[in-house]
Amino acid sequence: MGISNLFAAGGIVMWPLLGFSILAIALIIERIAFWARINRRQSRVVRDVLNLYRKDNVVGAIDKLKQNADLPMARIFLAALELEQPTPEEFRLALESEAQAEIPHLKRFNTVFDTIISLSPLLGLLGTVLGLINSFASLNLGDLGGTQTAGVTSGISEALVSTAAGLVVAIFTLFFANTFRGLYQRQAALIQEYGGQMELLYRRNYEQREITYAPAR
Repeated sequence: MGISNLFAAGGIVMWPLLGFSILAIALIIERIAFWARINRRQSRVVRDVLNLYRKDNVVGAIDKLKQNADLPMARIFLAALELEQPTPEEFRLALESEAQAEIPHLKRFNTVFDTIISLSPLLGLLGTVLGLINSFASLNLGDLGGTQTAGVTSGISEALVSTAAGLVVAIFTLFFANTFRGLYQRQAALIQEYGGQMELLYRRNYEQREITYAPAR
């Protein structure tokens, strides 16, 4: 049985399931491109920025961050480094507030994925019920071997195909949704690690400036 025949056999619920599958594939492609960009470039950019900052090359660090402003960590660092002579507490608050602002970007489409995962099996179950209703509607106890048997078979096919389609869409989406959740958790840990390193460097530089410009007694 071909794809078109299977689609036709699944009944009316195959249309929303088809829409869910197309939407899921589009969002999955977008998220794969998003995380691939971060994993490919971010560690190198952060390492270069921290090295520049250790050498007191703040201007070079900011320029490097602006060149990579499409990365979450670059935007987080910029929010703090572009402040004018902040205290260590202000610097930390800037890092933390921008990190919180980045969370929706990192968790983008999670609600859509959860909706598809939840509704797809339910649509498959609805197709099962509709298929069984069609089967019983076509069933005639006085004509079990007659032409109405085709209607019973068609209803059973609709029930099975729609259930299988709903599960396939849900399982496929769940696999990628869990993968993206794992990437988000890893990114959240890296944000804390890199943010802590930058904060430590700033506190060290700030204390050195305080010592340098402290009035002699």
